[in-house]
Amino acid sequence: MTEMTRVQQRGVRLPRTERRAQLLAAAQRVFAENGYHAAAMDEIAEVAGVSKPVLYQHFPGKLDLYIALLESHVDELVKRVQTALDSTTENRQRVPATVGAFFDFVSNDAGAFRMVFESDLRGEPAVQEAVDRATSASVDAITETITADAGLDEDKARLLAVGLVGMSQVSARFWLAHHQSMSREEAVALTANLAWRGIGGGFPLKDA
Repeated sequence: MTEMTRVQQRGVRLPRTERRAQLLAAAQRVFAENGYHAAAMDEIAEVAGVSKPVLYQHFPGKLDLYIALLESHVDELVKRVQTALDSTTENRQRVPATVGAFFDFVSNDAGAFRMVFESDLRGEPAVQEAVDRATSASVDAITETITADAGLDEDKARLLAVGLVGMSQVSARFWLAHHQSMSREEAVALTANLAWRGIGGGFPLKDA
């Protein structure tokens, strides 16, 4: 961003929602590059092209800004999962769609998924609460669908939902780190097949 662009941005009054989105985008860039502890509000304001007073009008401090950004990423993940569940009435298709939601979230923005799944601020109660919501809200959505469509009681449905969420997010993160030899589609299909059919049914012993 050139100095002229920053000066021009500082002279533009944006609606509050647009300004907030601009500040969050700048914060994402700075947190991703420097980590939370090394990130400075001065730099975030500079990247956003605003003065520090404008930044502080929206976010009283760096932790408030971090939590707001984290919450926006959690909202995005939960929305992706709910959209996947609503995309079809066929459970056989719902499983790969839901697994794919985690793969898409992880691959869409590495900084976002690291804040949600690998935050180094879990000692902060508000951060831990947001991180926990990423799992609990996804589990709740899947549990509701399984309970309604599969005829299982809620406890059994929730256990399956926890397994699917855990499998999906761990597999997606592993794939992102080692995906050079495997496409997203293949990785999703393998994970979904395991979730849908189970190890015994989906992957019998070769000599069996």
